Amino acid sequence: MINYRTSGVLMHITSLPGKYGTGVMGEEALSFAKKLCDMGFHLWQVLPLNPVDGSGSPYCSSSAFAGNIALIDPEQLYSDGLITEAELKENEYGGSVYEADHRFAFEKRLATLRKAYIKINADTRALIDLFTEQNEWVKDYTYYTALKAHYGEKPWWEWDEKHARYNEALKDKDSFKAEIDFYIFTQYIFFTQWRRLKETANSMGIRFMGDMPIYVSRDSVDVWSNAELFQINEKSLAPTNVAGVPPDYFSEDGQLWGNPLYDWDRMEKDGYKWWISRIGASLKLYDTVRIDHFRAFASYWAVPAESETAKVGKWLDGPGMKLFDKVKDALGDADIVAEDLGTFGEDVVKLLEETQFPGMRVIQFGFDPNGDSTHLPHNYPKNSVAYVGTHDNNTILGWLWDAVPAERDFALRYCCFGGNNWGDGGHYSGSCRAVIEAVWRSSANTAIVAVQDMCGYGKDARMNIPGTCEKNWYFRIGKEGLDGIDEAYFKEINRIYRR
Repeated sequence: MINYRTSGVLMHITSLPGKYGTGVMGEEALSFAKKLCDMGFHLWQVLPLNPVDGSGSPYCSSSAFAGNIALIDPEQLYSDGLITEAELKENEYGGSVYEADHRFAFEKRLATLRKAYIKINADTRALIDLFTEQNEWVKDYTYYTALKAHYGEKPWWEWDEKHARYNEALKDKDSFKAEIDFYIFTQYIFFTQWRRLKETANSMGIRFMGDMPIYVSRDSVDVWSNAELFQINEKSLAPTNVAGVPPDYFSEDGQLWGNPLYDWDRMEKDGYKWWISRIGASLKLYDTVRIDHFRAFASYWAVPAESETAKVGKWLDGPGMKLFDKVKDALGDADIVAEDLGTFGEDVVKLLEETQFPGMRVIQFGFDPNGDSTHLPHNYPKNSVAYVGTHDNNTILGWLWDAVPAERDFALRYCCFGGNNWGDGGHYSGSCRAVIEAVWRSSANTAIVAVQDMCGYGKDARMNIPGTCEKNWYFRIGKEGLDGIDEAYFKEINRIYRR
């Protein structure tokens, strides 16, 4: 748990500049870590590093443990002697440098990794075998991935074998075993490159905060190989209830996520083994883990699977401290941040007090001119992580443009902005800086700003609009955008507010 004043920047790896269709774990990532260090930041927050779905969302993944191979840096494959210069160039992208092309990046990286796979030597083979030994999840994930390819990428409940752990007709075929081995290789490369990036960033004083979605996708190895741990009908293999949230700030109908819900009673019987493995793996991957939708551990919104909106549902009890007592026994004092936004209740307050995990505050949620919101900086407790905006929020300039006049006027007065050019984002007006400084002045131990807000970008640069399916997860920043960040300004506010 961070119990000192510090600050960080939110930007996913996919948003980095570069020439490979999406940001990768290469030189641009190292350069950004150095830039953070030079500005006096100590945290780099990223979104989940898991494989993404067809829309590019890292919150609807085929695995809670695996890495997204689209983030693999082709240049390191070249420098490691695994691909040729011509094969390296095949990864270059000719489209817009301001939008991530997740499909292009994945397909090119997969094809390149197949070429690299046939060049591994005995030393690399030994390292791959060690990696497989040390990561229990790898065998299930790679077997599942090979099966999914065999069945034409259909969801697992449409396979001949349904959710059987092994396909007897395939498992002993040499070609199928070779395919599994290839997928193990891809994960070995991903985690090798991530370790290089993380170790170098850590040596500069930059720690990674990573996101862990609370739920997993129905079409995932996690549900396929552990169906008994979820609220799923044994005969139809369909969820009985699914995840979501009731109507809230983001949506009048609530948000119907559709993920299968956990069978917490069943999980309790084996001491929450799956969750301990998952949290343990995340703590190895990141320095700090932010658990998305943490409030569901206290109570969660269960929506009947046949419902068309999340309006229809009910609150059910989560595992509470029974789970986190087991986590502490197994993993010690885990460095976890609780995303406690949205519909709140006394059970959530109680669980946060018992775990002592820091919760979150988002200044954009606080600007009610007639209220005294917990999201206003003067109300932030020390044990919290304060945001200018998260990946689900509008940019601060976009918010100012879209806000009703009373809210905007209150926000500007509250943040001590006295000018009249609040909407002049092109010249990075003082309004954006005023909001950032209000967060930086707060008592919260940790303050986070998104890279879009560092640049004064408008709403067209936001990462995600909750409850919508299109044009999310594509934001990328150009090199000129990063170069244009006022490093002296951020270095000064980190110094003056002792972060």
